[in-house]
Amino acid sequence: MTDSREPRRVAIAVAPNGGRRTKADHPAIPLTPGELARTAAECLDAGAAMIHVHVRRPDGRHLLDADAYGAAIAAIRAAVGDRLVIQITTEALGLYAPAEQVAVLKAVKPEAVSLALRELAPNAAAEPAFAEALFWMKRENVLPQIILYEPAEAVRLEGMIRRGLVPWPDIPVLYVLGRYTLSQTSQPADLMPFLAPEAPRFSNWSVCAFGRHEAACVTVGALLGGHVRVGFENNLHRPDGSLAASNADLVETVATALDRLGCASCRAADLRNGFDLI
Repeated sequence: MTDSREPRRVAIAVAPNGGRRTKADHPAIPLTPGELARTAAECLDAGAAMIHVHVRRPDGRHLLDADAYGAAIAAIRAAVGDRLVIQITTEALGLYAPAEQVAVLKAVKPEAVSLALRELAPNAAAEPAFAEALFWMKRENVLPQIILYEPAEAVRLEGMIRRGLVPWPDIPVLYVLGRYTLSQTSQPADLMPFLAPEAPRFSNWSVCAFGRHEAACVTVGALLGGHVRVGFENNLHRPDGSLAASNADLVETVATALDRLGCASCRAADLRNGFDLI
């Protein structure tokens, strides 16, 4: 008897540049709008449904700026149309205060954005301003993703939802594996504390990881019910330790593994149509 059930559909996001690495780290790291557009097209073909975008200053340094985001988004849209969800970052890298991060978010009004809980709501005093930003996003139909670096942050976010500080009964999250471990080389087991029986449950969660075990980490995450993010922001290497040729190389590695394990890569249209989202 054949199994007629549909395969599990997994969203692959690519994080192609981050805010730190430069072409000295890898010549294919995209820094300009044109380079981001080319990378987006390559990663779309490789199986990505979303691109996580950082923008840079002319000297390559990290930047949060509405005009720079506008130029990058326009270039990516010209290259791929609406076939990728474009997610901007509010990551501070120690350069921006929460109010500045939120101001850029509101000026850009992107399709999607990632927000680090520890940056935007580092303590109880900062929670009202963070909540106001979330309620603004709800009104403006901006898709959120909350970045969580450790299980305690998931517990705190769950508490904020219970207290009415989050305008959704559930919210997409990203579990970051190994950010504060020795040498920042993640292992699949780093995911387990986020999924412990006593840990909060979010219906839409993704995972990213650092170093050459990135593909193993995110594949385990996908098989356990999550979605995935890969790319040069966190990792430059294939699973065998060799240098990846491009971001699309990393996307294709994971897409191929998931296909062989019976999963299907979803597309941007799936995300926009409410696939596994709240």
